[in-house]
Amino acid sequence: MLRRILAALVLVTVAGAAVALDYRSVAVPAAVLYDSPSQKGKRLYLIRAQTPVEVVVRLEGWVKVRDAEGTIAWIETANLGERRTLVVVAPRAELRDADRAEAPVVAWLDKWVVVDFVEAAAPGWVKVRHRDGVGGFVRTQQVWGL
Repeated sequence: MLRRILAALVLVTVAGAAVALDYRSVAVPAAVLYDSPSQKGKRLYLIRAQTPVEVVVRLEGWVKVRDAEGTIAWIETANLGERRTLVVVAPRAELRDADRAEAPVVAWLDKWVVVDFVEAAAPGWVKVRHRDGVGGFVRTQQVWGL
């Protein structure tokens, strides 16, 4: 009995790890988000360029997405790009010189600032670059889009 339970837990863990989240960013200056996959749907709000969104569902010409605040809406596929960005969700995030808490702070990032994803770093950290060129490491819990 114990072996069956352990085997089931292993299968659930492996299956959960196999599900990869898919993120995209807005590739146009501003895009309209709708309540349904149609331009005849209700317009909910505008989302600005480079804002990351999580892909939830894909239909022909449309993508259902979730934003950093958890809002789910539809966007035209043509408005999304492959560029990987993150958005700061902490009131203020520290951009550090290395992926360690004791590393010097090279910049402060305010909430809702968008940064480019560069690469994963040490557990709990991600390497990013701001559009002004400054790069460094930020804690993963301070950004959304991973």
